[in-house]
Amino acid sequence: MQDTPIDIRRRKLNFRAWRRGFREMDLLMGSFADEHLEAYEAKELDEFESLLGVPDWEVYAWLIGQTPVPDNHRGPVLDQLIAFRYAAQGG
Repeated sequence: MQDTPIDIRRRKLNFRAWRRGFREMDLLMGSFADEHLEAYEAKELDEFESLLGVPDWEVYAWLIGQTPVPDNHRGPVLDQLIAFRYAAQGG
């Protein structure tokens, strides 16, 4: 069976999520991608890809609640990522 374009996109995004460069973000984004990307359609993949384009330190500050999330990055995928982070930490 041949991969569809969306399957290829999911794999590329998963690869990027595991190679952020900041180890804590590699673990958070990569683990999240492993768990969620398979179920995402184009709209969710767009949002996730947008988050991958934001510098690590900014996303990390949002995840730990250090800075508020700007309106242009708010969305269901980031909400899931924030919830995933705390669930992954046992909180």
